[in-house]
This record gives sequence, C-alpha cells and structure tokens, in this order.
Amino acid sequence: MKIQSWLLLTYKVPSEPAKKRVALWRRLKGLGAVYLQNGVCLLPKTDDHQRRLKMLANDITEMGGESVILETVALDKSQEDKVVSRFKADRDEEYREFIGKCTDFEDEIAKETAVNHFTYAELEENDVDLKKLQSWLEKIRKLDFYGATLSLESEQRLKACEALLDAYAQRVFDAHDENQ
Repeated sequence: MKIQSWLLLTYKVPSEPAKKRVALWRRLKGLGAVYLQNGVCLLPKTDDHQRRLKMLANDITEMGGESVILETVALDKSQEDKVVSRFKADRDEEYREFIGKCTDFEDEIAKETAVNHFTYAELEENDVDLKKLQSWLEKIRKLDFYGATLSLESEQRLKACEALLDAYAQRVFDAHDENQ
C-alpha cells in the first residue's frame, strides 16, 4: 500500500486588515486545501502544491504573519480515511452547488420552451451559462483529488445540460428557418 503524504500548512496572520486574511483563506480553498482548524490546512503532496504553499508562506511573512510547512502522513489507515473523507466532503459540497445550478439551467430552458421563446439572443445567453457550468465543473474536477461521490452525477448533469441546449438550439434554428 502506498503511503499518502500531505503538506501541512500552519499559519498565523494579523487580524487586520481582514481582507488580507480572507484573501489568504480564498487562495488556500482555491487550491483545494482542507482546514483541520483555523490556520491549519492540508493538501496532497505534489510539486505544484509545494511550490504554491511556499509562495503563500512568503505572502504570509509579508503580511506580518508566521507560517510553517511540513510534510506529514497519517498515523494509521483510519486517520488517513478521515482526512480523505474531509477532502471528498468539501468537493461534494461544491458538486452539490453545481448540480443546483444545472437544475436552474434546465428550468430556464424549460421556461423558454414552454412559452415558445426561440430567439438567438436567448440561445446566446444560455450558451454563455452553459460555458460557465463547463468551466466551473472543470475547476471542481481539478480539486477533486480523491474522487468525491457526486463527481459522476455532476458529469451526467452537465452532459444533460449540453444535450438540452443542443435541442433548444435546434428549435431556435427551426423557428427562424420557418419565419423566412
């Protein structure tokens, strides 16, 4: 069995200005870090994560704070499973939000279809929304280090949204061909 290594970042930064502290938190969450408690977070050990954490440590020093980066492993399999579960739970929370936005997208197409609103402007607006969904799912996937449970459902929902937009686009094209 391969031993999973993580990078552990502990940090303390001044409470003011709060926007710097919040920006740091956002950057760490944007990397996919899980927080074990305030100022203590983990990432899977990769060269990219190591490089990014070193840059963040430099930023923390510039903020007047302190940080330490350590490489660590779990004490045993049950501890490792707890950590992996935290990563999966964070991603599932993001996938859940994504799935909700897919439902909103499907509802919007259904609403436009119900009132026979087949315009190029509406198609373009929905196409922009679909591209946002595609981009968002790609970002979540990049942070899904351990295969969260809602990953497959999210993929399927995106494919359904893509198919729905294709069908809507065909209705728009058909409506405009009939009007000419």
